[in-house]
Amino acid sequence: MAPAPRTGGTASGSVLDDAAPLAEVIRGDLVESVHLGHLVVLDPAGRPVLQVGNPTTPVWPRSSLKPVQLLAMLRAGLELPDRLLALASASHNGERFHLEGVLQILGSVGLGIDALQNTPDLPLHPPAALEWHMAPLAGGPGPASLTQNCSGKHAAMLATCLAQGWDIETYLSPEHPLQRAVRSTVLETTGDAEVVMRTTVDGCGAPLFSTTLLGLARAFSVLGAAPTQDVRSHEARVARAISAHPDMVGGTGRDVTLAMQAVPGLVAKDGAEGVYAAGLPDGSALAFKVLDGSARARPVILAAALRAAGAAGLPGVYPGGLDALGRVPVLGGGRPVGEVRAVFAGAYGEVRR
Repeated sequence: MAPAPRTGGTASGSVLDDAAPLAEVIRGDLVESVHLGHLVVLDPAGRPVLQVGNPTTPVWPRSSLKPVQLLAMLRAGLELPDRLLALASASHNGERFHLEGVLQILGSVGLGIDALQNTPDLPLHPPAALEWHMAPLAGGPGPASLTQNCSGKHAAMLATCLAQGWDIETYLSPEHPLQRAVRSTVLETTGDAEVVMRTTVDGCGAPLFSTTLLGLARAFSVLGAAPTQDVRSHEARVARAISAHPDMVGGTGRDVTLAMQAVPGLVAKDGAEGVYAAGLPDGSALAFKVLDGSARARPVILAAALRAAGAAGLPGVYPGGLDALGRVPVLGGGRPVGEVRAVFAGAYGEVRR
């Protein structure tokens, strides 16, 4: 039987093309599994200092794109406290402080939860889901738009629309002025060619625009460096809000929160299907995609890529936090019998600063 044709290809090829190992799962003294993917690390000048696979392959950046979406909203007149701006770029756990923040965003423009059009879901964090079931803040105990992890972004989108006088009933249409502004901002900050951009619908119902990993890293380089290079810019506002409130971006136990707590000034965002992007205050940046979509290897890859970008040498960094982030044990009988390991970890000694 002939092999099935590869799907998801573009003019630049399939995401399967040129994929290379990013991490391996060790159980005992054998490699049990391997996670393939693509990765790029940029130096402060925007030059790739580490590449695995092909970072010019177009991918769906998923929620890693949220800081860029937030940038577009700020440019369109969104005004919120930094803590709530961080929530606007979040894939939050649905903990009580997240839900209260979403209600604050909506309340600031006179809207209720019925204005949200994101896909109803339960909180990501199991304890938060239990708390919601036992004592919901609004509505019933089942799946709700409020508790879905993108509700902060959707609340901010609605607030942006009202700031501009745009229709809020159609804010999820790709042709809506807000989504056109997001699309333009994605193209500008990534530097990707418009010809490789595709449009689809993300899990939350919002339009999603494709990028390359190289372009995604460029965008995070701009954001990460903005507080020192252009302190009054919207880009700097995004970076300061996210890095100062990592608990709002993820929540208890989340690797994106732990990474930003370990590295002061880091702007990081996780995404579904194994995507990640991060920018450092000196302009170094990274982006990667785990090909099988698994979240298991993401923190290990992130920690190694941050070290490759020089994060361990930045002022105020907590090396123990990076070590903990990159420690993912493989369990047997309830105890560690192996580990998940980044396989490119020995390839970047010369680029550490």
